[in-house]
Amino acid sequence: MNLKSYLISLLVCLISFASLAQQKKYSIAAVAFYNLENFFNPEDNPETNDEDFTPEGSHRYTEAVFAQKAKNMAEVLAQLGTDLSPEGAALIGVCEVEDDRALKVLLQQPVLKPRNYRFVRIDGPDRRGINVALIYSPRYFHLISAKSIPVNLKFAGGGLTRDVLLVEGVLQGDTVFVLVNHWPSRSGGEARSAPKRAAAAHVNRQIVDKILATNNRAKIILMGDLNDDPVNESVAKILGATNNQEKAISHHLLYNPWTTFYDRGLGTLSHNDRWNLFDQILLSPAWLNNHTGRWQYYQARVFDKDFLKNSFGAYRGYPHRSYNGTKWINGYSDHFPTLIYLIKDAPQQITD
Repeated sequence: MNLKSYLISLLVCLISFASLAQQKKYSIAAVAFYNLENFFNPEDNPETNDEDFTPEGSHRYTEAVFAQKAKNMAEVLAQLGTDLSPEGAALIGVCEVEDDRALKVLLQQPVLKPRNYRFVRIDGPDRRGINVALIYSPRYFHLISAKSIPVNLKFAGGGLTRDVLLVEGVLQGDTVFVLVNHWPSRSGGEARSAPKRAAAAHVNRQIVDKILATNNRAKIILMGDLNDDPVNESVAKILGATNNQEKAISHHLLYNPWTTFYDRGLGTLSHNDRWNLFDQILLSPAWLNNHTGRWQYYQARVFDKDFLKNSFGAYRGYPHRSYNGTKWINGYSDHFPTLIYLIKDAPQQITD
C-alpha cells in the first residue's frame, strides 16, 4: 500500500470512529454549590440576630432590596450547568440563606419557576439565623430523607455554627447521600479559628464513615463553603480528601478535584489579592468507577462568568458582591459557585 492509499484508509477509519462516537449518547447531570451571601428575609426574626438585614437595620434591607437580591441570585442559579445540561443543575447546595420564605421567593423567580425546583432546609443554631439548604430538581432527584447533624464546638473554643444537612435521595436510579456544609469562618484569624473547622471536618468524616460502613460503594457528595482551602489540614487530612483518583479508590478516601484548581491559583473568593477556594464539592470513590448505566464523575468547574465579576477598579475580577460594607451595590455574592458534572451512558427517560 502506497502512502497516499494508507492516508486515505486512515482518514476513513478516523471518520468512521468519530461517527460511531457521536452515535453513543450520554446523560449529563450538574451538581452545584453557591454561597448566597446574606440572603435574608427582611422580616425581623426575634429568635436570631438578623437585625442588620431588616428595613431599619444597618444594611437597610428593604422588601425592594430583597426582591432584587432574589432576582440576582436566580439569574445565577438558572445558568448553573446549562452549558452541558440545558435543563440546569439537578442539585444545588446553598448556604447563607435565612429561611423558607427566602428560598420560596428565590425559586418563584421567572427564570427558575419553570423548573419546579424544590428544597430541603432545616433551622440550625447559627446566631444570625443563616442556614444551609439543598435545592433539587424533581425531574432528576427523588427525596428520601433529610436530617440536620450538629457540629459541637465545645472543645474547639466554644460558640455555635451551622449544622450539616444530610440528604438521601435517588438521582435517576442511583441512591445518593448529599452533605451540605457551611463551616466556621476565619474570624479571629485562620490559625485561631482552625480548631472549629477541624471539628466540622471530624463530624463530616464520621458521617461519611458511617455510610460507607453500611455500603462501601455508597455514592456520597460532600459540598459546602468550608472556609478552608483544599490543601488545609481540615480538608486534606481530617476529611482525607485527595485529588489522586487511584489513591481515593484504593484507600477509600474522598476525591477532591479542586486541589488542582487551587494549585493553579484559581479560587472562588479573593481577599488581599489572594484567591481562596473555600467552595468545594467532594466525592466518595464510587463516583470514580465506570459502571454502565450508573452516574460517574466527569469534570469540575468554577462558575466565574464575567457578569459575576467586578469590571473595574481595585477589585476588578473579584466577585461582584451584594454589599460594599453596608451599602447595597446590586451585585451577586462574594463567592463564585462551583460545579461538577456527572455522566452516564444508556440514558434513562427523564420524567416529572
